[in-house]
Amino acid sequence: MLESVGSLTGSPWIYAVVAVSILFDVFVPVLPSGVLVIMAATAAAGTGAATGEAPPDVPDILALTLCATTASVLGDLVAYRLAWRGGARLDRAIARSPRLRLAQERLGTALARGGGALVVLARFAPAGRSVVSLGAGAARRRARDFLPWSALAGLSWATYSVALGYFGAHWLGTSWLATGVSVLALFAAGAAATYVMRRSPDGPEAPRP
Repeated sequence: MLESVGSLTGSPWIYAVVAVSILFDVFVPVLPSGVLVIMAATAAAGTGAATGEAPPDVPDILALTLCATTASVLGDLVAYRLAWRGGARLDRAIARSPRLRLAQERLGTALARGGGALVVLARFAPAGRSVVSLGAGAARRRARDFLPWSALAGLSWATYSVALGYFGAHWLGTSWLATGVSVLALFAAGAAATYVMRRSPDGPEAPRP
């Protein structure tokens, strides 16, 4: 797969693949969007895209970061708006799930108190992005309370993921070892975010595996 992603970095399609993966993983959290971003950054760094030594059609690190950030925010916004318009059916679905109901209540309290940093933490936690985006929309929280934190969350997650691939490639080379270490670091951040969210009395509880 690393070789496939590496060949794809020579085409503008790499941006589309990364964007689509990130857009849809708010609805299908099992999609490996973070892994794909890391692999794309690793391949780009390996071809010299980050230093300007690669051909102009090879994406660079900044463009990859901006692409991942934009797709993350757009995905959050789509989920937020769909949940906002979900009406009684979505309300009943949330009411049937004690975990989603608790997450919705905690998210509302956190945003009301200016604790939107929990939205950033949720971006790293497994399925946390889905819970927060859908919960904010279902609770009809104001967009101006949610979207700025969503943008910060997307930028933080994208920067961290791209940096893992970039520095992993420069320190360990464009190998499976570099990719594996970077992915483990991404999962470690997710585990840490989940732990902090569960410890926070006002934060939305990330779904348990």
